[in-house]
Amino acid sequence: MNERMIPAELSKAQVIKYAEGIAGEMGCRVLASKFLGGGSFGRAVKIVTADESFVIKLLLSPGMLEKEVFDLRLLQNACPVPMPKVLFTHPSSEKIPIDGYAMTLIPGKSALLSPLLYFSGKGVRMRFADEVTSALHAVHCVTNGKFGDTMHPDHSSWDEVYRPFARDIAEKTRLAVSAGELPQSVGRAAEAAWERYDDIFCEEVNVASLIHGDLNTANIMVSKRRLTGLIDPLNCMWADREYDLFQFDNLTGKRFSLSDTYIKKYGASKMVRQKLAFYGLFNEVYCFFKSGALIPLIMNPLVKNMFAQLKTL
Repeated sequence: MNERMIPAELSKAQVIKYAEGIAGEMGCRVLASKFLGGGSFGRAVKIVTADESFVIKLLLSPGMLEKEVFDLRLLQNACPVPMPKVLFTHPSSEKIPIDGYAMTLIPGKSALLSPLLYFSGKGVRMRFADEVTSALHAVHCVTNGKFGDTMHPDHSSWDEVYRPFARDIAEKTRLAVSAGELPQSVGRAAEAAWERYDDIFCEEVNVASLIHGDLNTANIMVSKRRLTGLIDPLNCMWADREYDLFQFDNLTGKRFSLSDTYIKKYGASKMVRQKLAFYGLFNEVYCFFKSGALIPLIMNPLVKNMFAQLKTL
């Protein structure tokens, strides 16, 4: 789960070329293409044909294609609002040496990039929060008898899944701080949090819920201040449903009280705020180990929040 993934380095021109090539494999005549951007391990391109528009996502690291496609199909069946439907898959080939897949286009723009929504009045923002949390809760209502990866759930408890992961992150963090790869503050926060693991996770998680895994405002699509769909799941699992909530506090999520709205509507464990602080910090350190990218704008608030929640114990 913690192996370093080294993304392929592709120029914008290469991304568009490969995306158009995949569209050609689908039998499409491309009239226009537009680079949409992407994250650490993916790049997206909008393809326009005479009949339709869709998105092609290129995966910058091998071994991601099968799971991404599996998870999108699983979530699409569970989610009451639109999620991308997989249209075509392209395993890496000699001609296009990178994995990719085509999917339906969710209209609108990300909530993160919607100033109209961000600066709306409280009533509009709370309506948005209600729409988002209702959709996510519907996903969480899909459950499984085992915890773990969606493709191979094989654990009888959430603790069996998460404790070894957290222990490994804590140890790797200690070593990374010693090597000067991570700030001392991150090391202190992770060590202090790991020492209180049993206190923070004192309540057993009895239900293995389906989770999106990366539902921050960058992955929530809106149009005219209304929810149009959800995109880009990551580390989708059968898990503690609260593991899906820490992303609600990242980026601009607090502006819409997303985690507070979910907790108020659907309830939570008594240690939910301490758990979300732990989940958020350890996930960001995990992302650092996966990609090698440290983003202080994201990491620093997580460290601060972790210390603040530890004081409540």
